[in-house]
Amino acid sequence: MGILAASGQIQLADRGETLLLGELSLDGSLRAVRGALPMALRAQEAGFRHLLLPEENALEAAMVESLQVYGVRHLSQVIAWMTGCQDLSPVQVNRHDLLTGLEKDSETDFSEVQGQETVKRALEIAAAGGHNIILIGPPGSGKTMIAKRLHTILPPLTMEEALETTKIHSVAGLLPAGTPLIMERPFRAPHHTVSYVALVGGGIRPHPGELSLAHNGVLFLDELPEFSRQALEAMRQPLEDRSITISRTNYTVTYPAGVMLVASMNPCPCGYYNHPDRECVCSEGAVRKYLNRISGPLLDRMDLQIEVAPVSFEDLSDQRRGESSRVIRDRVVRARGMQEIRYRTASGIHCNAQMTSKQLRQYARPDDAGLKLLRTAMLRLHLSARAYDRILKVARTIADLSLSERILPPHIAEAVGYRSLDRESWGS
Repeated sequence: MGILAASGQIQLADRGETLLLGELSLDGSLRAVRGALPMALRAQEAGFRHLLLPEENALEAAMVESLQVYGVRHLSQVIAWMTGCQDLSPVQVNRHDLLTGLEKDSETDFSEVQGQETVKRALEIAAAGGHNIILIGPPGSGKTMIAKRLHTILPPLTMEEALETTKIHSVAGLLPAGTPLIMERPFRAPHHTVSYVALVGGGIRPHPGELSLAHNGVLFLDELPEFSRQALEAMRQPLEDRSITISRTNYTVTYPAGVMLVASMNPCPCGYYNHPDRECVCSEGAVRKYLNRISGPLLDRMDLQIEVAPVSFEDLSDQRRGESSRVIRDRVVRARGMQEIRYRTASGIHCNAQMTSKQLRQYARPDDAGLKLLRTAMLRLHLSARAYDRILKVARTIADLSLSERILPPHIAEAVGYRSLDRESWGS
């Protein structure tokens, strides 16, 4: 269009500040591009009034308010509009109607899980507080099945979160056709053979990795010790900062990485350490060596560490269905609501898992009876010092689920039970 105007072949009408975006084919048709939503947001910030782009990208870009978005198929339409010969109708999207799609039922549900009440309770706490969690148990105990249902009890995306998530998937070229907005929290489950770049992002042409594609959702790492050490260690800082900066010779790019990390693993190489019925054939050293594939700093970022026992025959044959995901999610949403009010003056803090040391002292200090119980537990169970803050964060979430402003001794006691790997006796 610039060439046509500069060469005098067309005379542009005064349409105001207009951005043209798209890939032009040799036959004059326009092809879709990646990143339409973030570019539309940037156009709005820069003061543009109109955006013309390929029809396939129009719904996505129309999510930006106060910007007139037009979807076009051919260069001739652009010429006709820019010269004032033809008017186009801007794309209209009702963002409220799109968000109502978040309430649809999922194909998976917690009511399908037989037994494992302790594990389901732990996942409810993790969802309510945004906590990272690791499940340790033998093969066939249901770790993966339960973890894959976690996203069904997470609170719905806010409009801000939905736009953030959509931007990342748009840049990665993973936004489904005809989907202007990601309306469900992402659930990413890469295989343990995933490369370092695929997990954290980067490449010759920078692209977000699984860690960023799971932003505002769940990153599930099954068989955690089988992932490469380099890939696991690269996640440590992003999990803390909720973003990842990738620096290469010719570029530096920062992607968001606000995820809930959910991991699962066998307790030992044979898988039957602590099994109630089958004998473990691994030596004490082999158990410790297997666990040491996961570094201490990474385990530090796991607020809940849960042992998953095999499901008994009585639980498997029980015809009664457990609580549905919708019922559990209602409790999670109430707890998150308390946290939103609590941290509304704190920048960047939305849930208990994100509390700083200052906020921990302010909002998660138990009474004298709770402190005495915590001290006794740490001494008798030989818990490490790193468990102290994690226990208080989890106890704060348990109190929120109970709609209690105070952290009581029962909340501390339950939180202590979710620190299996911190006990010195583990693996001996």
